[in-house]
Amino acid sequence: MRVVGIGQCAWDYLGVVDAFPAVDTKQEVEEWQEQGGGPAATALVTLARLGIPGEFFGVTGDDSEGERIRRSLVSEGIGIRGVITRRNASSQTAFIAIEKGTGTRTIFWRRPSGLPLLPAELPADFLDGCTFLHLDGLMTEVSLFAAQQALHRGIPVMLDAGRVRPGMLEIAEYCQYLVAAEQFALDLGWDGRPETLSATAGRLKPPVVTITLGKRGSITFHGGEILSVPAFPVHAVDTTGAGDVFHGGYIFGILRGFALADTIRFASAAAALKCTRIGGRAGIPSLPRILRFLGENGYAIGP
Repeated sequence: MRVVGIGQCAWDYLGVVDAFPAVDTKQEVEEWQEQGGGPAATALVTLARLGIPGEFFGVTGDDSEGERIRRSLVSEGIGIRGVITRRNASSQTAFIAIEKGTGTRTIFWRRPSGLPLLPAELPADFLDGCTFLHLDGLMTEVSLFAAQQALHRGIPVMLDAGRVRPGMLEIAEYCQYLVAAEQFALDLGWDGRPETLSATAGRLKPPVVTITLGKRGSITFHGGEILSVPAFPVHAVDTTGAGDVFHGGYIFGILRGFALADTIRFASAAAALKCTRIGGRAGIPSLPRILRFLGENGYAIGP
C-alpha cells in the first residue's frame, strides 16, 4: 500500500492559555510546543504511524520553518521528493491558542508566500504504485489534475473539504470519498438536520459523503442511506488536527477493507485519542492503542 497526499504542510506554534484574552490585554502562556501541521501532511503522518507508507507533494519556503516541516515528514518515513522549496519565500505557519480545560483552540495562520504547486511540477510517475490519493483541495489546479489522473488509473480519491472554495466542487467530481467539515455542508445550504443531509449530499458526485461534526460525531450519506456515528467521549486537551487524523484513520479503514461503519468508528477513535495530547501530531495514536480503545468502548473492528 502507498498513499499519495497533495496539499498543505505547515509549522505550528501552540500555546496553552487559561482563557482567550480580551482585546488589548496580556495573557501568560502556560505551555508552549512546536509541531508539524497541515491537513494533507498530518493525514499522511497518521497513516505512516498506522503502518501505511506515503509520499507528500506540496510547497515550503526556504526559511527555517520549511526545513522543520521537511524534517518532520522525513522523520515519519514519508517521501518528500515532491515537496518543492520556493526560493526567497516563507512557509505556511500557524499560531494556535488552546484554552486550558476545554481543548478548544483559536488559529492564526499565514499562507505560504511562494507559488502553489503546479501540475507541471509533479513527476510523471507520481501515481505509480499508489493505492489511494488524498487531497485537501487548497491548491486547486494541481489537485484537479491529480484527481483526474487518479480516476483515469482507477485509484480512489478522498477530498478533505473544509468549506466551499473556488474549484472545490469541480475537484469533488473526480473523488470517491468526500469527508468534509460541517461548514462545507452549511455552505451548500444544508440546514444541519441529519434527515436532510441526503438532499445536500445527493447533489455531489462522490458516492460516499461524510460530514464531521466535532464532538457531535459525524453523519455519512451512502447508497441512499444516512449513517450517524457519535464521537467517543474523551478528556479533550486540544482539538488541533483532529479532523486531519480522522481523514488518515478513514483512509486506513478503507485500505484495510473495513465496513463503512467500522471505518468511520476507527477514524473517530483515532481523532478522539489525538485530542488527549497537544498539537496535531503528538497525540496521533498507534494501531494497538486505537484497537484497544475501540474494544474498551464495545467495538471489535476488522476486515
